Amino acid sequence: MKKIVISILIIALSSAVFAQETQQNKNWTSARPDGHAPISIMGDHIHKKGEFMISYRYMPMWMSGNIQNSDEISDQRIQQAGFKVAPQNMTMDMHMLGAMYAPTDKITLMVMANYITKQMDLKVLGNGNNFSTKSSGLGDVMLSSLIKIINKNQHAVHANLGLSIPTGALDESDDLPVKKDARLAYPMQQGSGTFDPQLGATYLGQTNLFSWGAQVLYKIRLGKNSEDYTFGNRVNASAWGAIMATDFVSFSTSLRYYKQGDINGSDSELDGFKNNSLMPLFNTQNSGRSQLDMGIGANFLLTGSALKGLRIATEIAFPVMQEANGIQMEKDLVATFGIQYAFGHSSRQ
Repeated sequence: MKKIVISILIIALSSAVFAQETQQNKNWTSARPDGHAPISIMGDHIHKKGEFMISYRYMPMWMSGNIQNSDEISDQRIQQAGFKVAPQNMTMDMHMLGAMYAPTDKITLMVMANYITKQMDLKVLGNGNNFSTKSSGLGDVMLSSLIKIINKNQHAVHANLGLSIPTGALDESDDLPVKKDARLAYPMQQGSGTFDPQLGATYLGQTNLFSWGAQVLYKIRLGKNSEDYTFGNRVNASAWGAIMATDFVSFSTSLRYYKQGDINGSDSELDGFKNNSLMPLFNTQNSGRSQLDMGIGANFLLTGSALKGLRIATEIAFPVMQEANGIQMEKDLVATFGIQYAFGHSSRQ
């Protein structure tokens, strides 16, 4: 894990070597199409005193089939492992609303809230019957503070301090072949159920044509939730680079790595399904994973007088490496579509 995180940071920093020389005595600025990170990366920039920004993101994700560690595993092998049901496909649609406000030039406050809809298609391995389960609701709310450390010579660094508030449900249920209104598997729940501090830092760099950045975030789970389990700690490391195509369009590429620890404890309602033998995702031994994604995106900064401060962005990301603890679903693709609008004292850094 450490080697991957270091590699991502090196990629971000080394892009400065191949880019144009930065201009002395010129601050990093967000007032250009590549002035924000790819839309999937949050907390990437700060604002000037008195400035607001509101945002909306739509993030669909698709999963299909299963892997054991990093290898694909068939339904037959899942059945041979003692399970009666195998996941086939899963989709997740997340709608995320965000707001940022800078009470000073050094501190930007941020809040992110989301609404999540999940659907999982499954197969009964004994008779081949298919069925689906669904869940939807509010996810956990993230409160953050971005604290400026330096902004000089087109390089900027800020600290990311946050706290995840457990507003997402842990008791989502649906009908299963063996029970009506049954508790759904851990991945179908909406939140962590715990207050989770998040610590990290973000680095940004620019030249006249290029921009790049890197971010590392670490989320710590505190205590057990109301169902007597705790999700594992999570580290996210991202690096990206972008090029300005015009004064209002930029294109980006990114690498994003995360490692999610396994679940500690268990939900007693899931334990009741014949010692977790109904399906792999009811068993906490099949939790926790690491993954490296590559993304390709575009940012559009609208510059007309009536639309100044409005930004539209999109990114598509796909895994280039994923390794799961035990048997889990294989992730295929995640997309992010977003719109951001900055207003107030200034829409420029």
